[in-house]
This record gives sequence, C-alpha cells and structure tokens, in this order.
Amino acid sequence: MPQYAAPRGTLDVLPEDQPYWRYVIERGHYIAQLYGFEQISVPMFESTGLFIRGVGEGTDIVDKEMYSFQDKGGEEITLRPEFTASIVRAYIQHGMHTLPQPVKLYAIGPIFRYERPQAGRYRQHTQFNVEAFGEQDAALDAEIMEVARHLYADLGFGGLGFQVNSTGCPICRPQYVSLLAEHYGRHVDEICDDCKRRLQRNSLRVLDCKSEGCQPVIAQAPHITDYLCDECATHFQRLQRYLRGLGRSFTIQHRLVRGLDYYTKTVFEVWATDIGAQAAVCGGGRYDGLIELLGGSPTPGIGFGSGVERIILAMRSQGVAVPALPRPCVLIAPLGDEPKVAAVRLLADLREAGLSSEIAFGDRSLRSQLREADKQAVQYALILGEDELRASQVIVRDMGGGGQQSVPMSALAAWLKERVSA
Repeated sequence: MPQYAAPRGTLDVLPEDQPYWRYVIERGHYIAQLYGFEQISVPMFESTGLFIRGVGEGTDIVDKEMYSFQDKGGEEITLRPEFTASIVRAYIQHGMHTLPQPVKLYAIGPIFRYERPQAGRYRQHTQFNVEAFGEQDAALDAEIMEVARHLYADLGFGGLGFQVNSTGCPICRPQYVSLLAEHYGRHVDEICDDCKRRLQRNSLRVLDCKSEGCQPVIAQAPHITDYLCDECATHFQRLQRYLRGLGRSFTIQHRLVRGLDYYTKTVFEVWATDIGAQAAVCGGGRYDGLIELLGGSPTPGIGFGSGVERIILAMRSQGVAVPALPRPCVLIAPLGDEPKVAAVRLLADLREAGLSSEIAFGDRSLRSQLREADKQAVQYALILGEDELRASQVIVRDMGGGGQQSVPMSALAAWLKERVSA
C-alpha cells in the first residue's frame, strides 16, 4: 500500500499544536473587535478574473503562484491567494457603500499560493486579515497599523516598530516610475533578469529585489517621497504626526513597496526586532483605486494581512507560553455490564450539565481504569459498580489528593460543579 503524506507545502495542525492556534486566533478576534471591526467570511475560491484584475498581471502571485483550474461547468476558478480582492468583491456585491463609512472588516482563514515552502511559509496558510473601506483619513491608516501592532504586542512580541513609505497615487507615481526607469536604464547590465521583467510590468517591485547584484542600484535609486503630489505628501506627513502622537517607533523605508498593484499612498510593515533577522512580521497598506478597479464606485481602502503559522513559529522560538486547552474533568470507571449501561447514561447527563467527561472503554480492571484517569489528568474518577448502582451512588476519587467519598447520583452534577477547576 502507498504511504500517503500531506501535500508538499501544507501543514497538519496536531492536537499538541492546537493551544497555540486557538490562542492566536482568539486574540485576533479580540483585538479586531476591540477596534470595532466586524468579521466577514468569503469563499475559498473565486473567479480567476477577480484576482488577475485585482492583484494585477505581472505580479508573482498571478504569474507564478495561483492555484487555478476549470470547474465542471467550464468556469475558470482560483483558490484565493489573498483576502483583499475577495473582501472588496463582497463590499461591492452587497452594497456596503450604503453603510456608515468606514466599513471595518476582518477575516481569518486559509489562502493558497504555489511558492517554495520554507519555515513559517506554506502553500496553504492561514491569514488574519483586516480591511477598512470608505475613508481616506490618515488617522485610519494609523488605526490599521495600531491593530497590527496591538495584536503582536498582545501575543508577547517585543521591540515593535513600523517601517513606512508612501507609493504615491496615479497622479504623482507615473513621474517617479519614469525617473526610476531612467535610473535603471543606466544600469541595465547590472541588474537581475527578474528586475528587467519588473521594469516592464511592475516597476516599483525592483526596489524590493533581494538579489545581491541589484543592491547598489537600489541604493542609488531616487526616493518616491521626493516626488509626491501635494495630496500624497500631506497624507504622509499627517500619518507620521499620528504615529509620533501615539509614541510609536517608525522608520521611513524608501525601498518599501508591496507586491500587489493596487497599493497607493501608505505602505507599511510591522517589525519585531526581538525575534532576530526575520524581523518583518506583517505588512499592508492603502489601496484607494481597488474598489473602482473591480467595478465599484471610487472608494478608498486600507488593510493588512498576517500569517498565523509565522506568528506561532516566532512565538515558539521565543518561548512564549500559551494557556493549555481545557481537558475532561472526570472519567467514569464502570465495573460490570449493568453499571456500564448506567455509566453511559450518567456520562450523557454530566455532559448535558456542561461537565467535560470521559468513560473508560473496554472491559478493564479498576486499576487499569484508574491508570487511564491518571494519564488523562482528570480531577476525579467516578467508580460505579454493582453495589453503587443499587445504592444510586457513585464513589468519587480525588485523583490529586487520593481521597474518595460516595456521592448520590442525583446530586453528582451539582457536587462536581462546585469543585472542578474552571
């Protein structure tokens, strides 16, 4: 028989891993709701055209990383490679422009990209995503950045700060792109093939290149913040004032761009210097033209995404502890056929009363069943034999202290509720 394994680039989240997952996701819900964001869930697949138009042709995501296929009805379908385009589609489709603005939404779920698997990065990974639509105020940019920072601070990350930049807008960016192309044209023999391709299709991405040979060219490139129009310059200055007012550490990083075509004005990353070299933990930015691009009215937007797997990997590397998940508080140990019938009924009654309970399966000795109770770390073992059944009582053994006493079955649930740990 073949030995099957999880597909390359995917991750099994085993029971011992679940405390981290539960904790991070619950904190994500808490922080988002603290800032007034409402949860939205969107399909895991969409029309391929949505991502080609929204994410942008020429991006690595569209050209190399999307999981696309034709369904049985002949429609071109893609597993979502990011959340924003899907949430924008939902905003347009459901007429959310009629709601009080800004509309503040968040989502948690899997996204899919065919890329080289590495630590914390998988072909299916879970993302915490935050979006706000309908307001261009730089204070909203600061709030989105605060949501990200607050989440990481809440999860125990230290040395938090922002890297920020402005990528301008359709009015001022073309002039900068022209200057950037002129600069790279003078160094065309020094840059990598990817940068040559990006210059033709997604010019700002050359600033994000990691190739060693491209670094001197990037260092000499003009800064987009020197060529912003008045509106973009004012927006960027106001954002900096808000961050200073909040007392947040930030650095203007002139080479910071995002990998998607729809970003305008603010782009940012959250850095946590305490985790070492891979200090960028999440990023996002403003995309004021995306809703119009996808068929809606001109509407500003801003958001960020953060991978849950990378968060958990960093937390574990830093030794950040999380609360254990609740365990069953009691185990019923029946002795004989009739007591077992009663034990099954008692088990259902305890669970109906909200007490997490287990039963020892199989026909085993009392010693064996108590060993299982000890192994499962329950607080109490409930021993039910023929004598106890006739007396309508249960022997309750304290697995921590070792003492035991008889408790009437009719009072058992109330007795346990007074004593089990919360």
